[in-house]
Amino acid sequence: MKELIDRIRRDGKMLGNGILKVDSFVNHQVDAGLMDACGREFARRFKGIHATKVLTAEISGIAPALTTALHLGLPVVYARKTKPITMPDTVLLTLAPSHTKGVMTELIVSPEYLGKDERVLIIDDFLASGATIWGLVRLAQAAGATIVGIGALIEKTFEGGRAALAPLGVPIESLALIKSMDDGIIFDE
Repeated sequence: MKELIDRIRRDGKMLGNGILKVDSFVNHQVDAGLMDACGREFARRFKGIHATKVLTAEISGIAPALTTALHLGLPVVYARKTKPITMPDTVLLTLAPSHTKGVMTELIVSPEYLGKDERVLIIDDFLASGATIWGLVRLAQAAGATIVGIGALIEKTFEGGRAALAPLGVPIESLALIKSMDDGIIFDE
């Protein structure tokens, strides 16, 4: 998606170790217009999968998941990283590595909001190794839900996440494909 790629070129910052900083427009400060355009594009690409819920991870996936859900007319469920006191005692929980924090992070969803009859579209900010998205897949599967699609704003194709998720047999869509970050950000256009 040209608008997203242009913004990454202009405002994205490479921090080393495969980390691309996009928090000035995706997650710490959100460009609502850009996220709306991304959500509209995801909705166009996933309109035929008949999802009933959009699932994402706290915090970075919330903006693109919310705008995608808005354009599809669906609710969003986001996996929390800490369990609030308002959540039931019995929860769906898994661990996933945090690339930016360098630690394992809990992903927690209340079974009140993710059930066995759901058709789940996962939307996240990045697809790199696929580890976080696999964590979201495990949560949905634990609830008995069916994964029907996966979308990422930015895919680092050199980290192999798409191949790791391929056994799911669902459509995987990314709006910006990065094939290298060795000598600057090289897009696969």
